[in-house]
Amino acid sequence: MKNRKFILPIALSLLLIILSIFHLVIGELSFNFTTFYNSIFNYNASNSTELIIHEFRIPRLLIALIAGSGLAVSGMLMQTLFNNPLAGPYVLGINTGSSLFVACSLMTGIPFFTNDFGIISSALIGAFIFGLIIIGFSTFVRSHISLLLIGLMLGSFTSSIISMLQTNSAAEELKSFTMWTMGSLQQVEFKQLPLIVIVFMIGMLLSVFLIKPLNTLVLGVKASSMLGLNIKMIRFTSIGVTAVLTGLITAFCGPIAFVGLAVPNITRLLFKTQSHGILLVGNSLIGACFLVGSDLLIELVEPYFHLPINVFTSFIGAPIVIYILIKRLK
Repeated sequence: MKNRKFILPIALSLLLIILSIFHLVIGELSFNFTTFYNSIFNYNASNSTELIIHEFRIPRLLIALIAGSGLAVSGMLMQTLFNNPLAGPYVLGINTGSSLFVACSLMTGIPFFTNDFGIISSALIGAFIFGLIIIGFSTFVRSHISLLLIGLMLGSFTSSIISMLQTNSAAEELKSFTMWTMGSLQQVEFKQLPLIVIVFMIGMLLSVFLIKPLNTLVLGVKASSMLGLNIKMIRFTSIGVTAVLTGLITAFCGPIAFVGLAVPNITRLLFKTQSHGILLVGNSLIGACFLVGSDLLIELVEPYFHLPINVFTSFIGAPIVIYILIKRLK
């Protein structure tokens, strides 16, 4: 057991490095370390190789790493908070909040909201507002199950509004929204990376502070309360961190399904522990490997047909979740 806790993170780290290198060098583009270094610190726009690495390869790889880790950690927080292996970062309606605001932006015909900045801003605002709504409910709803149901109903309510907008939208607006819902790791620009990394690191740092409370919460709500754990504060913080990470990723990548649902379950199966310090590291690594590997496969088939990231993660993630459910029933 102890060896597993040390060997698995090292093996996953090596796998992530290998996947990341393949992700960078895939295709006909050839470059050396000097070119790669210049692409980051001494960028020359007239050099086509540096241009491709700077504007496309690096942003796509980094957002895959961040999105995979962020969604997996968010899923871990939600599954522990609700004591439910089927809870995920989108279960509280935060993702549908982003989708609603993006739908309003793309399908209301307001010119300001049709550019990339407008879409990203709309997604962030939607996630933030719906995160605040859920946090507001969490302050007076005692039961985790009740809060989970509120999140599901909130998601259903916003989905109905989105459906009404889709019914009354023009073909071009409907196409733009549909393409956004399929997800993409190719929309991030190099200049946006510092902001994305800072917000991501804040979310992950807050997750570290939740390790001890989450370890206690595994014992159950009543036992945790008797041990002096402030359940409302833990709930508030967990939902807040999930809103920050999920909102950030949804804003820049669109919705990406099943990563936050499948990866935390895979991590628990592999590490066989309830220690959230280990699970936090495991989810970060496995989530990053999962999404970088998925995007690598997408790049391999890209010359033949276009495969959106949300479609691919659903295709891979759904059978994994079904397998986990069957395994638990046995």
